[in-house]
Amino acid sequence: MSKSLKRVRAALEAAGIAADIKELGQTRTAQEAADAVGCQIDQIAKSIIFRGESSGTALLFLTAGGNRVCDTKASALAGEALGKADAALIRAQTGFAIGGVAPIGHLNPIHAFLDPRLLEFTTIWAAAGTPRHVFALDPHVLPDLTGAQVTDFTL
Repeated sequence: MSKSLKRVRAALEAAGIAADIKELGQTRTAQEAADAVGCQIDQIAKSIIFRGESSGTALLFLTAGGNRVCDTKASALAGEALGKADAALIRAQTGFAIGGVAPIGHLNPIHAFLDPRLLEFTTIWAAAGTPRHVFALDPHVLPDLTGAQVTDFTL
């Protein structure tokens, strides 16, 4: 088991969540992940990382699989212009590789925002620290679990 997957499992256990982590194989899109677990695309929680242009820090936007982040809304929430986060920043901030960024278990604290669309479901699926693993979760625990601000930042 990878260090990243172990970190996510430990974070779930520390929160008292008995999550079922599934190995899907490589899924490159939210639709592929939804098809693999048998859910709607918006039940896939995408972890989108941006880099603050002024601060240089990473910011996490947890969004429903079918939604896209609006750059203007996201920048307004962050209080600074946002740019693309490269693999090195994502790995340094979160400890995860692109495609496997989980909403929890990060190496360093991260400012996070949560798409309210995810809260319309009783179960969502999120990356479990690798591009091949996901776990099911009640989305209503995410704000407390991640410290994410629930707000609209999508197109």
